[in-house]
Amino acid sequence: MKMLKVHGSNNDFFILDGKNLDKQLTEAELSILARKVCDRKVGLHGGADGILFVTASGHTGVVGKMRVINADGSEASMCGNGIRTVARYLSEREHAAYFKIETMYADLEVKKATPFAPDVQAFDAEISPVSFDAVDLKMHLAGKTKLVNDYIPELSETLKFSAVAVPNPHLIAFVSHDVLTGPELGRIAAYLNNGQNLLFPDGVNVSFVEIQKPRQIFVRTYERGVGYTNACGTAMSASSLMYALLYPEQVKLEDLISVFNPGGMVKTRVHQRTNGAYWMSLIGNATFVATVEVAQSAALEGDFKDISWKETGEQAAYEDFATAISKGEQE
Repeated sequence: MKMLKVHGSNNDFFILDGKNLDKQLTEAELSILARKVCDRKVGLHGGADGILFVTASGHTGVVGKMRVINADGSEASMCGNGIRTVARYLSEREHAAYFKIETMYADLEVKKATPFAPDVQAFDAEISPVSFDAVDLKMHLAGKTKLVNDYIPELSETLKFSAVAVPNPHLIAFVSHDVLTGPELGRIAAYLNNGQNLLFPDGVNVSFVEIQKPRQIFVRTYERGVGYTNACGTAMSASSLMYALLYPEQVKLEDLISVFNPGGMVKTRVHQRTNGAYWMSLIGNATFVATVEVAQSAALEGDFKDISWKETGEQAAYEDFATAISKGEQE
């Protein structure tokens, strides 16, 4: 079984192409494989945030289908950082620069973007559909069909939250630097994701956002099914949308926004269609770390003693880019 270790903003995954399986996986086996491979302690080469399972699409004009299997074996509807890496994979496999990828709820446009730095390949991915409706968020707040910049007393008496599905659900709060780096995010997100709660019974991605300057934000995310992550592409897209809606004096629709995260940086643009619907462009790195070969039967047992792991050399270039970002040498 062949896989490809990849990342977007150090949000890391294994791309598994259905064509490269030893034999077809059942749904149960796919979930087991994700849990075994992605385990950070005993998984494959340090684990990952999830598996991106690539198969053929039955939709006309669509190059391939991406499924997102989280590290805990659950399935996410979308992954913004992941789709960029799948876009690059399919771009190189199919020799295409602009095409669509099927995801759970939509066929999304992707295209090559200008590299962020030498040997740091970048792709631009559409993030949609967008909804503020409680039913799409599976949100249960008394008397509220939407939540935009408002309090949730059960979570905090001081923070205001906004909830948006893109299409996976996100809960977003704009905070100070001290709150961003403090324990509140972990407390709130753990409550909403690590046990029963009445507000978001299916869980929700939670992000704290710090405005650093006009058209520049920092996003820290606790991802449903993963936990703290170096970056969450849909969270950064959702945060960019709320930034544009709540702070129009700083950023306008179609402006390019720099979104920093613990794993690096992406660029976003918030768009609005003629029917009023919003969508976002998520532009960031699509780094190939290593090619991997492992016996499928062994991987399902969590046995990674006998694997082939070949580095691409791209990670060093990305780390140089991330270092430059952290020092403020590049925007």
